[in-house]
Amino acid sequence: MKMSFTDPARTGDWGLPDPDTDAAFFDDVPTKRFLAWLVDILLVGLLTLLTLPFTLFVGLFFLPPLFMVISFCYRVVTIANWSATPGMRLMNIEFRTARGTLFDLPAAFLHTLGFAVSMAMFPLQIISIVLMLTTGRKQGLSDHVMGSAAINRAS
Repeated sequence: MKMSFTDPARTGDWGLPDPDTDAAFFDDVPTKRFLAWLVDILLVGLLTLLTLPFTLFVGLFFLPPLFMVISFCYRVVTIANWSATPGMRLMNIEFRTARGTLFDLPAAFLHTLGFAVSMAMFPLQIISIVLMLTTGRKQGLSDHVMGSAAINRAS
């Protein structure tokens, strides 16, 4: 099935693809998001290890908070620049706003903040996973709040 999603800034056609008529944009997105998350956790872990010498290894005493700060910055910067983390790019998915545009810095920050809050509170993460597995656009909790979605990138 051929997917085509033109840039809304050029066409004036604003919005996310319809899950009923453009289902290919949402095929396997929850699985791809999980695999992307695993890749990103590994990359953040490596960045955290690379950061330790610069803290004169004092960071070992604060390893979980250091990991969380690096993870937050990693997600905000990569999503703001590419509308996807490196793991998401590897899985060929990206975030789109409710208007169908790529994420900018404020959207990346808000989505990452929502992600961090849902990761910190287990019931919210369960709700997010259930939403990704049961909704048409495969949106997590942060996506529902923002009106955004992760979609397969058009080739």
